[in-house]
Amino acid sequence: VHVVDLPGHGRSAPGGADDLASLAQAVAAALPDVDEPATLLGWSLGGQVALQMATAHPSRIRRLVLVATSPAFVRRADWPHAMAAETLDRFGGELRADYRLTLLRFLTLQVQGSDDGRRTLAALRQRFFERDGPAGPSLDSALRLLKQSDLREALPGIRVSSLVIAGDRDTLVPLAATEALARALPDAAHATIVGAAHAPFLSHPRAFFDVLRSHGDG
Repeated sequence: VHVVDLPGHGRSAPGGADDLASLAQAVAAALPDVDEPATLLGWSLGGQVALQMATAHPSRIRRLVLVATSPAFVRRADWPHAMAAETLDRFGGELRADYRLTLLRFLTLQVQGSDDGRRTLAALRQRFFERDGPAGPSLDSALRLLKQSDLREALPGIRVSSLVIAGDRDTLVPLAATEALARALPDAAHATIVGAAHAPFLSHPRAFFDVLRSHGDG
């Protein structure tokens, strides 16, 4: 298993990317050069990066797992399955004003009502703040990508076997968006985790891994 932080986030080098293509190229360069294609899992914005990589480097990917991913995160005239641009702008403002407090609130919402939620939240708080949050330019770049990116036209050309996983309580990426994503991909299955929100692997880890096992060989 290889875990890659997006540029400017986590343990990666400082910096951001102006578009999804550059972001996908940076992630592709960080992955090991192996003989066989790999399963690529992306969450939220990472799911969009995974879709972009499947477009640019299809021979390197055997399978996509797209978690809480939308082809377009912001509502458009012909795309109602998304948040309003004003909502994303407000969330970005809260992150800039107090990144730690905003992220703590977000994590609390993700594990609320889940099995062993308090213990999970305590562990997440410790791990998430081992390092400082992303620098201002990196955060602004990620929010701008979420606001601008629209991958709907590229989806029919992505022939990689895909699994789309969603939580039915996700308010950031509505269930209708992930279902539409799965329908638009030529070879995709959709799985809904009941009771989960935007981070089902945090709130419902057993159900999440059961879905992974039941829809492929890992």
